[in-house]
Amino acid sequence: MFAAWGNIVHRWRYTVLGVMVAGLLAMAAYGVGFENHLSQGGFDDPGSESVEAAELADETFGRDAQGDVIVLYTAPEGKTVDDPAFTAAVTGSLNTLVAAHPDQIAKINGTYFQVDGVVRAAALATEDKRHAIASIAIVGDNDTELTNNFQDVEDAFHVDGVDVQVAGLQAVAGALQSTMSDDIHRMEILAIPAVAVLLFFVFGGVVAAALPLIVGGLTVVGANGIVRIVTGFTEVNTFVAPVVSMVGLGLAIDYGLFIVSRFREELGDGREVKDAVRRTVMTAGRTVTFSATMIVASLGGLLLFPHGFLKSVAYGSIATVALAALTAVTVLPAILAILGKRVDAWGLKFMRKTRSSEEIENGMWGKLTRWVMRRPIKVAVAIVLGLLVLTIPVGKIEFGGINETYLPPDNPTRVAQTEFDELFPGQRTEPLKLVISGAEGASLGQITKQANQAPGLIEKFTPAGASKDGIIVFKAGLTDRNDSSEAIEYLRAIDVPDGATVEITGTPAIEFDSIGALEDRLPLTALLVVFVVTLLMFLTFGSLILPIKAVLMTALGLGATMGILTWIFIDGHGASFMNFTPGPIMAMILLLIGAIVFGLSTDYEVFLLSRIVEAREKGASTTDAIAIGTAHSGRIITAAALILIVVTGSFAFSDLVMMKYIAYGMIAALIIDATVIRMFLVPSIMKLLGDASWWAPQWMKRIQRKLGLGETFL
Repeated sequence: MFAAWGNIVHRWRYTVLGVMVAGLLAMAAYGVGFENHLSQGGFDDPGSESVEAAELADETFGRDAQGDVIVLYTAPEGKTVDDPAFTAAVTGSLNTLVAAHPDQIAKINGTYFQVDGVVRAAALATEDKRHAIASIAIVGDNDTELTNNFQDVEDAFHVDGVDVQVAGLQAVAGALQSTMSDDIHRMEILAIPAVAVLLFFVFGGVVAAALPLIVGGLTVVGANGIVRIVTGFTEVNTFVAPVVSMVGLGLAIDYGLFIVSRFREELGDGREVKDAVRRTVMTAGRTVTFSATMIVASLGGLLLFPHGFLKSVAYGSIATVALAALTAVTVLPAILAILGKRVDAWGLKFMRKTRSSEEIENGMWGKLTRWVMRRPIKVAVAIVLGLLVLTIPVGKIEFGGINETYLPPDNPTRVAQTEFDELFPGQRTEPLKLVISGAEGASLGQITKQANQAPGLIEKFTPAGASKDGIIVFKAGLTDRNDSSEAIEYLRAIDVPDGATVEITGTPAIEFDSIGALEDRLPLTALLVVFVVTLLMFLTFGSLILPIKAVLMTALGLGATMGILTWIFIDGHGASFMNFTPGPIMAMILLLIGAIVFGLSTDYEVFLLSRIVEAREKGASTTDAIAIGTAHSGRIITAAALILIVVTGSFAFSDLVMMKYIAYGMIAALIIDATVIRMFLVPSIMKLLGDASWWAPQWMKRIQRKLGLGETFL
């Protein structure tokens, strides 16, 4: 099938190139501005008690907008907020906010100052009268509208000559969103030129280096169009944008690197352009297709979780991976068919990379592999023990939700939120809430008396407003919103009088239930993903031992990566240098890292094993096949990993801590996987297994042959 496609692409190269580029550019045009259709939500479990309770409260009383925006006003040294000039400036600002921005600002919820149409609240100033606040509601029915509307008016809260700090839920969300947009822009500015330079040194020529970049660029802009289509059917979180850029650019360039390298290798062996294109598609194209299929299977596991965030990231990343593979086996072979031997044009002779198979097999990677296979036990034991040691910190891993602590300690919004929490502990923007139905009088008192004994409360539960339709909401802040589990478990275990119901909600409870849903579904999801990937690898290579070995090695690498992340971001090593605050890792981001790392690990395993199996099918012994396959793929896998490190490494400069641990997690995983595991552990383990590496039950091999997958390389 792949050989036939290679012939078709060569024969109809201009048609294939024209149709594919036109289609990708059309999708790119449709995707322009797709980020305006993305959502800020999807972090919760929609079927949880906390979300259902929040929906009941919102349906009954309307959305709780008390924590949308908190403006903190601080009087100059030696003065108070009651100073006439200070008061006049603040009230003048507050009195014009709603009228000046009716489409973004709904109302002033409450303030210490005398504002038209608002009841003055003396409790909204500190005892020393140095600080006072105003609570402001933003217009919007969902997280996306709220964040966008806040960002439109965030400068409107400042008052000339007054020390003003802006905190609250929408201020934090706006800061997170702005930081993420800056990260994508930084990647475009830093990573793409760096990758171009790196590719030039990998290939030794401008033309060959440009080809993977072309594939990467077309993939990313085309994927934006697909994401735009998906937004018409379901909520897609804004985090999809950096994921599409990172995964799309990195993988597409990897695939391009793999195919261009194979084409040049075929030319180096003396083949004509037509035959080189056919064999490139038949070998490298087949590998890319199966690799993408396995990565899609890994990312598809995210669809089994109820969270909109994970589903939307899965949609975006799956579309991107599939498009990267499609572009790599259509656009790239067509361009290679047109270029032919001119693929080495505009290069430097002393950097010539087009070498024959014999030269490659006698090169550095071949020598390294033979060195490893002469001492397989020592190498395997040393690496396995090393990876297990790196995994040890995982025992201290903690999960949390996204909040202002993900911003740098000196970020103005985070500083404002911290100061507000300290000065007004009873006005927390993210309290625990009790949604109580069918209780009044003594029964209501019985419930609240028990609730006030919950551990970790910074205040007693008080009504958020009057009751309506037999429902009332009580709320209380926590001393540490990231340490809410004991309080939530206690509240859900209190004795509720007959006829009454008590549901626990609020941001801490929603995050608690969200993490619980992840933990509940993770084991089954992991088993399903491992089963599917193992099956696909068997169908690809005809061995049951190789997939099992691959999964175990991936688990070792993933465990070490998670251990490194825990050591850095929870234990706090390097926190001051990297300007972040140690704390719980966002569970969904960690799961996303796991899915991507598992997919990439499988990707590199397929790249490596495809060359080993190819050599084996041509008659080489197991030992020679390992050496030949590693020699041919070693440089490519290392270069591919280095390119992805450059792409993801740009996010290491992010001000957002969750982007930092994506970057450092990916860097650690790529270094461990592409070098330690693929170049050392795989050859040593396969040498120890010997011919047993190729074992599978005969009935499974018959199924593989019936599906037409038994004959891999001709």
